[in-house]
Amino acid sequence: MRWYLGVAVVLVVAITILQHEGTNYYALTPGDATSVAPLVKISGLATKAHPDRILLTDVYLSSLTEWQWIVSHFQSHVEYVTTDELISPGIPTDELAAQGFLEMSDSQQSAEVAALRALGWHIRVAAAGAVVNGVGTASPALRAHLRVADRVVGVDGRAVATSCDLIADVHDAAPGAAVRLRVERSHISGTGVITWSAPSTVVVTAGPPSRSQGSSGCPGVSGAARSWLGIALEDGVRYRLPATISINTANIGGPSAGLAMTLTIIDELSAGSLTGHLVVAATGTIDANGNVGAIGGVAEKTVAAQRAGARVFLVPAGQNYVDARAAAQPGLKIVAVQSLRGALRALRSLGGAAPVPLTTPH
Repeated sequence: MRWYLGVAVVLVVAITILQHEGTNYYALTPGDATSVAPLVKISGLATKAHPDRILLTDVYLSSLTEWQWIVSHFQSHVEYVTTDELISPGIPTDELAAQGFLEMSDSQQSAEVAALRALGWHIRVAAAGAVVNGVGTASPALRAHLRVADRVVGVDGRAVATSCDLIADVHDAAPGAAVRLRVERSHISGTGVITWSAPSTVVVTAGPPSRSQGSSGCPGVSGAARSWLGIALEDGVRYRLPATISINTANIGGPSAGLAMTLTIIDELSAGSLTGHLVVAATGTIDANGNVGAIGGVAEKTVAAQRAGARVFLVPAGQNYVDARAAAQPGLKIVAVQSLRGALRALRSLGGAAPVPLTTPH
């Protein structure tokens, strides 16, 4: 009896330790497949309600303890990714949610522009500063309380239109120099909605160069920077749209819903049924020019699409297509696409109508 009791105690202690010991792994499991149309509101252009169901698919992302890592191997439809695959080196993992919401915000903007351009609208674009998409651990920027989605529009009295403008302006700043940034501070709500405040001044004390610093990739900026601020950047852009479009993607982060959102906007603004009344799921990033890009977790998203009753799943060409085909069960047709134009062509071949805008574009 004592021997058995001793083993039980050891096992309980071991399990307790494993339950609290973290790992470097995250698990991707099938999430939901959600109809996009109820999430979209459009004002300023004529719209038509369709019975079509165009689904965006998502996955659940969870960090794993040692115990969860062991148990998850007995579950189906699980993909493992490391911290380095989710977030850039030197960026703390607590920025992961904010980065996901920024990616979703960017994706929504690109979806709106790509959809309107596909319908024949000419969309004007303007540079809108340098957007922070990562703040380094123990960096000068972190000490100055810069955060993901903040938008830098000036530095030391000069306007900043692009990320390269900012990089060029601070390239020769000496360590210890006070760099005065004009920043539109971001606020990310609990559900992922981003708003920005009026510009204010943020002083960042430049630090010594970081070993991880590489080439800036900016025209006219050569050689190593003299100092380090510790921010990763993307270009901010503003588009002049003929309509006000909002997409309620509460609590969903990342860029992979881009294609599904774009198709839904086109469907709402068009006379006919884009899908031929088939239940269509779609995944893939989208840029403002309608190019479709690869995403993660496609096998798990395939499972989510099939569970939701999709008959067709549009996925990025290449490895995403291969992985989706391997995960699909009979009854779900997997279609590879590289562009919005290709996606629309694929839907027409399945019985969908060519998009005809209800409002004449100009």
